[in-house]
Amino acid sequence: MSSMTTVHDVPAPRTGDDGPRRTGGSRGFGVLLAITGALGVLASWIITLDKFHLLEDPDFTPACSLNPIFSCKNIMESDQASVFGFPNPMLGLVTYGIVVCVGMSVIAGARFPRWYWLTLNAGTLFGVGFCTWLMIQSLYEIHRLCLWCMLAWVATIVMFWYVTSFNVRNGFLPAPKGLRTFFDEFTWVLPVVHIGVVAILIFSRWGSALWA
Repeated sequence: MSSMTTVHDVPAPRTGDDGPRRTGGSRGFGVLLAITGALGVLASWIITLDKFHLLEDPDFTPACSLNPIFSCKNIMESDQASVFGFPNPMLGLVTYGIVVCVGMSVIAGARFPRWYWLTLNAGTLFGVGFCTWLMIQSLYEIHRLCLWCMLAWVATIVMFWYVTSFNVRNGFLPAPKGLRTFFDEFTWVLPVVHIGVVAILIFSRWGSALWA
C-alpha cells in the first residue's frame, strides 16, 4: 500500500508556459482507481441485470439471495433501490466507469489541473455519502444485505480515501503538515478502519445469524 500513497511517486507538476499547474498520480494510484472503479462497475452491472430479470419475472430470485439476511431481492424491491427515479446501479455504471477512465489515464501518464482532482474528490465524497445512507437503510430499515452492494461500498470507501489523500498530499486540499505526513505514510489505515466500522455494525446487528 505504501507505494500507492507516497508523494515521491507522483510526477512533478507542470507549470509555466504550459498553463495552470497539472499533476499526475503514481502508477499504483492509477491501478487502484482502475480496480476499484472496475469492481463498482461489476457490482452495478450484475445488480442491473438482476433488476431487469426481476421486472420481467416477479418470482425471480437473484443468485446473491443466500438466506433471509443476504437477500438481494428484498433490496432491489425496496424504495431505496431507486432513489432518483431509476435503479441505483444504473448511476453506478456511469460513475464507476468514469473512475476507471481516470485510473487508466493516470496509468498512461496523464496530468490534470487542480479543479479536475477536486471534482473527482467531490464525486467520491458524494459516492461514500450515498453508500453510507444505503448502509443505514439496509441495516436498520430494510433489514437485509446485498453482497454486490457491499462490494460497491468497499470499492467506494477505498477510492474516496485514496483520492482525498492524493489531494491533501499535493496541496489541492488545505491541511496542516502533520496531516499531510500522515496521508503520505498511512493512507491505508483510513479505509481499513472505515470498512472495519461497517463490519462491526453489521455483526452487531445480526451476529452469528449471518451464516444461519
